[in-house]
Amino acid sequence: MTNRPRLPDPNGPELADSTLAVHAGEDRLKVGNAMTDAIFCSATYTFPDTQAAIDYATLKLPREEYGRYGNPTERVAERKLAALEGGEGAILYSTGMAAISSLLMATLQSGDEVVLFDECYHRTRELCKKHLGKFGVVTHQVPACDYERMEAAINERTRLLISESPTNPHLSVVDLERFASLGKKHQVATMIDATLATPYNVKPLSYGIDYVVHSCTKYLGGHNDLLGGAVIGSEQALEPVRALRGATGMCIGPHEVYLLLRGIKTFELRMLRHNENGLRVARFLEGHPRVEKVYYPGLESHRDHEVAKRTMRGYGGLITFLVKDADHVQTAAVVDATTIPRIGPSLGGVESLIEQPIVMSYHSFTKEQREAVGIRDNMIRLACGIENPEDLIADLKQALER
Repeated sequence: MTNRPRLPDPNGPELADSTLAVHAGEDRLKVGNAMTDAIFCSATYTFPDTQAAIDYATLKLPREEYGRYGNPTERVAERKLAALEGGEGAILYSTGMAAISSLLMATLQSGDEVVLFDECYHRTRELCKKHLGKFGVVTHQVPACDYERMEAAINERTRLLISESPTNPHLSVVDLERFASLGKKHQVATMIDATLATPYNVKPLSYGIDYVVHSCTKYLGGHNDLLGGAVIGSEQALEPVRALRGATGMCIGPHEVYLLLRGIKTFELRMLRHNENGLRVARFLEGHPRVEKVYYPGLESHRDHEVAKRTMRGYGGLITFLVKDADHVQTAAVVDATTIPRIGPSLGGVESLIEQPIVMSYHSFTKEQREAVGIRDNMIRLACGIENPEDLIADLKQALER
């Protein structure tokens, strides 16, 4: 019996995300006739004779040679991620930051410049300004979603425009069409970290973005049990990025790939609940007298609501809010009073997480440095999981009203 073509079949019907999440990139008949793809715990892959090794090297045959360059199960996950994003290819990494680091290292050299919005993930900003700066890369930081300031910062040395969308923790939403058009106008590549949006809520490549980056640790894995990252784009653009991954060894492990594939199977189901929980909890918080402000793009009060409504299918499970007239101690008391969310970093898992940004991500910053990037002492970041929304709301209500 011959194997059927992998989904999505370019000559077949267009498939929904739920179908792609389950089937895309997989062979219909697998090793051992198993339902799931095997875990290949092999550092090296052997050849039957010398001529087979020569054929592999000269003809670029589609098989593995050494674990640093690829793994059979990893290829399945890469094809699945590319299908979900509508890209030609994807490259998996050990973490989201490894994916971003590899992309920047592969596309930039000394004397090049990048422009990024100031609400990008603080480690991305640190990578660009502090670490790449030591190798002669110049970084310009401009206010989030200020496209005029971004364009003014572009010059003949600019090679990359960078943003998250939505941003973390303020959840600003980038007008992807406008962002992409800036890159095309000035012949500069564009990168969007869409971790918070996920391919379910927005597909940046469809707007003309060149590279999409994900921390697979978050919504794609979905269970707070793996670390992983991915870069997705055209095969041509990804070729030097993949080559650099092989040289630097930023590869993902076989067990993490298995967990990622297992998590993606329920991706759409989980995103439906994350989106529902995020919107319902955000609306509750906005109406509570102890809450000063809520950052959530699904709310009409959010600065970028119209852009989000136009470009996003849903708004995700992450919410940031300010406790009214509270200092950092009083804000911590609200966090500590919750009983369902666990206190910790990260987001996108089935369990809800809660934290104060000044404690987790910005503990090493001075008060002045935090305020410069909009991190307040009374700020709480809540990553809604897939628990019952009424239970989450009741828990927040009792915590706020103690």
